[in-house]
Amino acid sequence: MRLACLAALLLLSVAAAAQPPLKPWPGGAAPALELPDLDGATHRLADYRGQVVLVNFWATWCGPCRAEMPSIERLRERLAGRPFVVLAVNVGESERVARDFAEKLPVRFTVLMDRDTRAARAWGARVLPATYILGPDGRIRYGHFGELDWAADDVRVRIEALMEASGTRASR
Repeated sequence: MRLACLAALLLLSVAAAAQPPLKPWPGGAAPALELPDLDGATHRLADYRGQVVLVNFWATWCGPCRAEMPSIERLRERLAGRPFVVLAVNVGESERVARDFAEKLPVRFTVLMDRDTRAARAWGARVLPATYILGPDGRIRYGHFGELDWAADDVRVRIEALMEASGTRASR
């Protein structure tokens, strides 16, 4: 019995490792997104047209969300100066809680507040973390539910390919 359980776990881990971390998104245009940041300034997704946008729905009580935040920051750093932006949407918490967390890490990407969880529901973010990669045209190109190492080379290469395919490549 014990050997069978170990074999099943091994098969599951091999299958999970073989799956691509970013799954192509079958849908099209992204839902609207208009939320305040930690300082109260309103951000609209449409304002980021022409850039590749990583939209991450998260909460401080979510262990996988907390674990992946440093890798999102490393990805942002690696793509600095290029047409790439991160919008981290905090789901259902207060500005104070989100700010304390973001400052403690620290992160330099934009943190938006979805206090009433309306945006998370519109985007279908039923599991946290839920992350979507939008192409420069505003269409969702990839999605991932659960924790991911966003700084991994294969993830970065896919995001760079979105920038290059659309002619939005900026100087390194």
